[in-house]
Amino acid sequence: MTDNDKPEDAAGEAPTEAFPAQHPQAPEPEAEQPKRGSVRFQDPATTTPREPTLAEQRARQRARKRESDEARAARLEAEDKARTRRRIFIGSGVTVGLVAMVAVWVVAMQPDEVSATCVDDSGHVAPGSNSGDDYCDEDYVRSHGGYYSGGFYYIGGHSYRYNYGGSVGSGGYVSGGSYTKPSSNTKVTTHSGKTVQRGGFGVSGGSKSGGS
Repeated sequence: MTDNDKPEDAAGEAPTEAFPAQHPQAPEPEAEQPKRGSVRFQDPATTTPREPTLAEQRARQRARKRESDEARAARLEAEDKARTRRRIFIGSGVTVGLVAMVAVWVVAMQPDEVSATCVDDSGHVAPGSNSGDDYCDEDYVRSHGGYYSGGFYYIGGHSYRYNYGGSVGSGGYVSGGSYTKPSSNTKVTTHSGKTVQRGGFGVSGGSKSGGS
């Protein structure tokens, strides 16, 4: 087909070729805005910390002061408890010490007791009434012509003395014990119930019957 054969438009001009269709461009997405109440990631290497507000500074100061006051109160309470424990311990120690001293004093005031037996020079119980106690009594011995010397009572050609703490065995002989007179704190009684020495702390002998 020649150019003369192409149809003309109403104005007598040949139609022009149509431009290719233009597609509309999609709008660029807007930057996502952070939601309210959300926390964005902050790089600690590059993020500058925000200066605390005056209210925050005052709140921190009050918190530090409260912590300091609580620590001081706890320390004072601990020191007070320690002092109380020391006083209780010292008081207990003093009380125990006083109780121990009183106990020792009471024991010292209570005389020891020992029995005495009047025996002859062979260790046999002295004859006579009162379990032979008369032969170890100075008044009785003197009234019967005897005498007392060096812990011995001499009467009727024989000597007698006290045995302290011994026991009377078969045949009337005394075994054990001692012929040394106990200390003045010791109470000495005979088998007949006679008190030779009262005893007690600071108390001297309570009988003239003597003894070695």
